[in-house]
Amino acid sequence: MSKTVTDGAPKLDASRSWGVIAILGRHLWPKGETGLRVRVIVALALLVAAKVTNVYVPILYKNAVDMLGTPAAQAVAVPIALIVAYGVARVLSQAFGELRDAVFAPVAQRAIRNLALEVFGHLHALSLRFHLERQTGGLSRVIERGTQGMEFLIRFTTFNILPTLFEILLVGGILWSLYDWRFSVVTLVVVGAYIVFSIMLSEWRIKFVRSMNEADTDSNAKAIDSLLNFETVKYFGNEPHEARRYDVGRRRYENAAIRSSRTLSVLNVGQGAIISVGLVLVMAMAGQGVVAGTMTIGDFVAVNAFLIQLYMPLNMLGFAYREIRNALVNMEKMFGLLQVQAEIADKPGAPPLVVTGGEIVFDHVDFHYEKTRPILHDVSFRVAPGETVAIVGSSGAGKSTISRILFRFYDVASGHVRIDGQDIRDVQQASLRAAIGVVPQDTVLFNDTIYYNIAYGRPGATREEVEQAARLARIHDFIMALPQGYDSTVGERGLKLSGGEKQRVAIARTILKNPRILLFDEATSALDTRTEQEIQRSLEEVSRGRTTVIIAHRLSTIINADEIVVLDRGRVAERGRHADLLARDGLYADMWRRQQEAAAEAERHVEEPPSFRAEGHLRVGD
Repeated sequence: MSKTVTDGAPKLDASRSWGVIAILGRHLWPKGETGLRVRVIVALALLVAAKVTNVYVPILYKNAVDMLGTPAAQAVAVPIALIVAYGVARVLSQAFGELRDAVFAPVAQRAIRNLALEVFGHLHALSLRFHLERQTGGLSRVIERGTQGMEFLIRFTTFNILPTLFEILLVGGILWSLYDWRFSVVTLVVVGAYIVFSIMLSEWRIKFVRSMNEADTDSNAKAIDSLLNFETVKYFGNEPHEARRYDVGRRRYENAAIRSSRTLSVLNVGQGAIISVGLVLVMAMAGQGVVAGTMTIGDFVAVNAFLIQLYMPLNMLGFAYREIRNALVNMEKMFGLLQVQAEIADKPGAPPLVVTGGEIVFDHVDFHYEKTRPILHDVSFRVAPGETVAIVGSSGAGKSTISRILFRFYDVASGHVRIDGQDIRDVQQASLRAAIGVVPQDTVLFNDTIYYNIAYGRPGATREEVEQAARLARIHDFIMALPQGYDSTVGERGLKLSGGEKQRVAIARTILKNPRILLFDEATSALDTRTEQEIQRSLEEVSRGRTTVIIAHRLSTIINADEIVVLDRGRVAERGRHADLLARDGLYADMWRRQQEAAAEAERHVEEPPSFRAEGHLRVGD
């Protein structure tokens, strides 16, 4: 059973959380980026300025209220200067905050971009085995939520958590210096109780958030899988079945979301109660001070303003903590992808492959996908420079495994694969793959234009080179007959094109790549006879003078090969030219006879008059 990215969802712990924050911090203070580091310093200075200005606002408010009670103030109506200063201070506090956001935005966005790019690049560096065992929809969801989590964490940590903590310390110090130590103690105790309560409840709630994420990932993976296989769903009329599969995840999400919403209400009520208790205690102490004559009405108003001003971001702090926890869970899953080791990696200091003639040698190769399931046993053959060797055999004989090993999607268990005398495990993968052009059996195209898909073979090619490649692949005239020509889109996975048209696009982009070695992996097995013959002529023309390996199902396509290697249960059973193998009357000859008989039988069915079927007696199973 294949695994999804939701398997084994990691539980958030302190060490992993600090690890995530450490990775993020490295990108927020990037090496060699002096300009970005200056922005970080300026943003921190603006943060301090904004909070200092903000906590000074209640003091101006206090002075204005106190002056309103004096005869002088009553004579001039209001202390204009203090009120204007109060207004200016509020504007400056907001302006410093907005300016800080503007200065820091390039730093945050660069960090998000670099981290997302690092994960994306790492995914492409992972093995084929990793991607075969993962669902693309679930994987994309993990990356999407992780990227959103990064943005949220950066924004709320730098613009909410740190400023709020700094403001709490400022307010505590001001209350202590202006009034009584008891005001500071009560304020800090209430803040502490608020934070502890928020953390405890949020920790309890996190399991519901994790359950929501897992259900969301699962349902999204099923949705994308279903949509990618749209035609198959239609063939079998299984739309209701797919809807039920999708709804399983959505139902799990619904239940988890309901529990999360209910527990959120409990958290909000508890936070509100703690803040109210704090306000009542501090205002009662301030009221006693006014009655006792140790505090003025302005002091009473200022204390209230300090607390309201403090509790507003503190309330946001509770929300921010909950969301940061969610963000850390999402980021952990995404960063967990970075911890997956690449199964196929270049050796340190590996040189690039140097292709001279293009000789390929398989030397006593053993291979297995799993140790309990051996695939190839002691396979040896040689493809001389410029020659064509065909690999044939029954289904499951190991033919396509040969192509995956040659392209180094997997490494052999024992033996060697050499190109011009160089073991492919000792050279850079990029140079190896640059030397090999592949035309696969199932050509999957990007949902873009025909031009883009052909140019993908060599993205820097000129338009003339792209069109010349299309001519050699015998698809240029077809493209020019389309209303939008080369700008015609091919649809998801190229479904707007026929099988033969997709194969020609694949041939064109391989021609454009201009590799020294060609690999045709059953490139015509899914096509009709006429299309196959046309594409076969294109392949022969393309492979002329190049070292070519053909993984073949239809033996009629490889009768001109310089050598045919017959695999049987992962071993080389026979080898030789077409005529020699027929004369040997072994496994290859038996395969040839069966295919010829099948072709003759198919022709007879076509030529026979469909009298019985024409009478309307066709039934399922005929």
